[in-house]
Amino acid sequence: MNPNKALWEKGDFTRIAASMRESGEAVVAGLGITPGLKVLDLGCGDGTTALPEARLGADVLGVDIASNLVEAGNKRAQQEGLTNCRFQEGDATNLSELADHSFDLVVSIFGAMFAPKPFDVAKEMVRVTRPGGRIVMGNWIPGDPTLVAQILKISSSYSPPPPEGFVSPMTWGIESNVIERFAAVGVPAEKISFFRDTYTFRPPGSPSAFVADFRNYYGPTMNAFAAAEQSGKAADLQKELEALFEGQNTSEVKGATSIRATFLRVTVAF
Repeated sequence: MNPNKALWEKGDFTRIAASMRESGEAVVAGLGITPGLKVLDLGCGDGTTALPEARLGADVLGVDIASNLVEAGNKRAQQEGLTNCRFQEGDATNLSELADHSFDLVVSIFGAMFAPKPFDVAKEMVRVTRPGGRIVMGNWIPGDPTLVAQILKISSSYSPPPPEGFVSPMTWGIESNVIERFAAVGVPAEKISFFRDTYTFRPPGSPSAFVADFRNYYGPTMNAFAAAEQSGKAADLQKELEALFEGQNTSEVKGATSIRATFLRVTVAF
């Protein structure tokens, strides 16, 4: 099996996505969605941004590599009666089932950044975007002190070394890398803009319960704990993550969680 597919089908990302709905809607509110706009939501998960796009009247196709998330997205769309939103399996590195220049807007919020072969990802996003269209990505930033970058940094420190040739998904959070990847498919640097934005996670329970969700349902953290258990360091990993989540929680309500994370918003305008 494709290792990336195995990673995201391993857990149940819908449990994490439940904490992301409000900020997903906020991101979409700033995208200038108009009725009838053709949108590709790439690495869409179960529809954290795809469903809000459809609620604003866009014609949305969500594509994700994980079959369980595609199924969950279609179920959510059906429950809301959103006939203008559908989900299908696909790989961001090869969208051969999608025609050239078929979308007005390609959105990927913390999605396509996790696909391997970043130059292929950039090529495919550009190929399926029509002239005059846009690509908008949300990418986590390497070394950033806020939540997700630190979760991934801590998790990788307990995990085996990646295979040879592995390109960290966090490299999508470096502006020069983004420019290089799109330049390789003919997009000039002046067509690319960057903005540091904030995403807020609001899970229903305490920070420690949120750590448990990551341990039990988030592929990268699940892999880190599996490796840490083999080396006898699972308790250390648990302690580090609990300290991180507690330290970054800004909720003033006892037993509640609100954690902000910084990300790089990339806009490519054709």
